[in-house]
Amino acid sequence: MQSNMKPKGLTLTMIFEAESANYGESVGNVASLKKISRNKGEQYTYISRQAIRYNIVEQLGEDLAEVKAEGSGDKKVIQFDPKSTIKDYPEIDFFGYMKTEKGNQSKIRTAKVRLSNAISLEPFKGDLDFLTNKGLADRLNENMNIAQSEIHHSYYKYTLTVDLEQIGVDEKEDINIDDSEKSRRVGKLLDTVAMLYRDIRGRREDLKPIFAVGGVYDVKNPIFHNVIDVNKNKVIVSQIKGILFDNIKNDTKIGLIEGKFDNDEQIKEELNTVIMPELFRYLKDKVNEYYESN
Repeated sequence: MQSNMKPKGLTLTMIFEAESANYGESVGNVASLKKISRNKGEQYTYISRQAIRYNIVEQLGEDLAEVKAEGSGDKKVIQFDPKSTIKDYPEIDFFGYMKTEKGNQSKIRTAKVRLSNAISLEPFKGDLDFLTNKGLADRLNENMNIAQSEIHHSYYKYTLTVDLEQIGVDEKEDINIDDSEKSRRVGKLLDTVAMLYRDIRGRREDLKPIFAVGGVYDVKNPIFHNVIDVNKNKVIVSQIKGILFDNIKNDTKIGLIEGKFDNDEQIKEELNTVIMPELFRYLKDKVNEYYESN
């Protein structure tokens, strides 16, 4: 069943502030953060898109799609149960699936909600935390175990893009859910992102945006992903203004939580910002309008 809706995309690029939120493989007794290199070899930590997806699904408040294990031993693969469909599970409606059955061709649904990695906007300087289990060792009068852990507190940015006319539609399984349910699902996704958090190593990191820019557009490009940056605790306003073509500007809304950036007044004046709840209300209204008009 094909979608007959007008092509529309929602994109939202967000900045949040967090600390040490995604670790990779440890090196010896040192827990290593996930990192990439840029510029002249400077290192930037990141939270993978898979990690963000995990937290969104975890906090979405919808039933989790059923899964099953295929194969045995080292070749055992855990995947979505072929009986799980997008009709019942927003998780696979948003992020896609691959279903394989012995003797049948695989079914693949690509993601209709895509995420970028959340990359730090300040370089990692090699800071380390020193850890022991003194509290436990003292109880047995034994020597402590020692470990180290990389730490990095920074602003991070990531982008959410939603292929609106593809939400709730699965041509492979002949499914097209009601438009009201499509609107409800995207609205709930936005509510989740607005208050997203991440539990890691005894901490709960706050991933809710403190700056965000986006809208619902005729194009499906993550428009603002490559123009959002922070330098010396200031959002670089000129880069954002540089991408505001008329057809983009008219559909764009920018949210700001005041008190974090040193150029709050410039951001408000030149980008005509709103408070964060107003931005998310605007996006949900635009999503509702889109589905009601089709």
